[in-house]
Amino acid sequence: MKVHRTTDEIVLLIEQHKKEIWEWKQKESEWIKTENALSGTKKIVEQLSGKLVEQVRIIKQLEQEIERLVAENKK
Repeated sequence: MKVHRTTDEIVLLIEQHKKEIWEWKQKESEWIKTENALSGTKKIVEQLSGKLVEQVRIIKQLEQEIERLVAENKK
């Protein structure tokens, strides 16, 4: 079955496809922005998590040191 299209129909289809392509490029651009934002956020969370773990370790050491000094002063 052959489909014969007029020049106007072809032009209309071309314009429609151009519009669809532009819309997909806009969506892709938003996806890339979102992915970059998430990637940056992930790095920040990883850095802050590492710092938090380090701070918890330091606090625990300081608490132990305080306990030791209090015990020494009671002697």
